[in-house]
Amino acid sequence: MKKKKKQENYLDRIPEINDKKWELDENGLVEVTVENTGFYNTIAQKFFKRPRYSFIKLDKYGTCVWQQIDGKKTIYEIGQILKNTHKGAADQLYERLASYFKILESNGYVVFLNGSSDK
Repeated sequence: MKKKKKQENYLDRIPEINDKKWELDENGLVEVTVENTGFYNTIAQKFFKRPRYSFIKLDKYGTCVWQQIDGKKTIYEIGQILKNTHKGAADQLYERLASYFKILESNGYVVFLNGSSDK
């Protein structure tokens, strides 16, 4: 008889920023700097004058979430802070937050300190 795998609650995961440079812009919003590396990016930079770096500006909700990612808080705790800070974020908060973190993880912006990737 096979053992059942213990189901992990996604909201209990602890995110950490994965070696990305970021700063606050003049409006107090987070701007993440991404270096465009790799073969195809090098070709695009040389022949099509594409930039070496991309700057991704987050909105007020993304900024709030990003600033809470410290390698100690769970996704649930970050959601509580977001809900208390921005009243408009309460609609489907955890569904949207889980989707946001899956996007951040799949693009290499965050890693999770406990558990493996849910794919």
